Amino acid sequence: MKKIAVHLATGFEEIEAITIIDVLRRADFEVTMVSVTGDKVVTGSHQIPVLADKLFDEVNYDETDMILLPGGMPGAKNLDQHEGLKSRIIQFNQQQKPLGAICAAPLVLGHLQLLNGKKAVCYPGFEKDLTGALVNEEPAVVDKNIITGRGVGAALTFALKIVEMLDSKQKADQLAKAMLVENWG
Repeated sequence: MKKIAVHLATGFEEIEAITIIDVLRRADFEVTMVSVTGDKVVTGSHQIPVLADKLFDEVNYDETDMILLPGGMPGAKNLDQHEGLKSRIIQFNQQQKPLGAICAAPLVLGHLQLLNGKKAVCYPGFEKDLTGALVNEEPAVVDKNIITGRGVGAALTFALKIVEMLDSKQKADQLAKAMLVENWG
């Protein structure tokens, strides 16, 4: 079973985070909500508090298969300021382990120079933060070990593409059909 860590910082985009968590759990992945705030209760950008499963320092990243970053503001900037998380992201990239970011959160990957020469997407206005990326406007795009998504409206597509990336197109199609999601990918 794939183990995925979804990182929550104050000001995260609730729809993106919860949609991704929900879809990946439906796919039978082990999803851990990780707070980078030092408190298990993390408040999103629309003032919705969410109870994380673990604090950042409690996660065993050697047993984690993928790091995911929901967007939202100031959530994405708060993720970008967490040195421990950035260190883990660099380590995952060196090992070619999957990384994902949606909305404004691809700025974390861009600031770490991990998108150079790779296709990537983000929320409009954050393209300047995707240093060296081949930016387009697809809802979600996969390039090698990195998947990026545009924003709230692309959250289901982004999550289904993660299922495809970690399991199979067939599994993603089955989930899409069960959730009545048409033309996702």
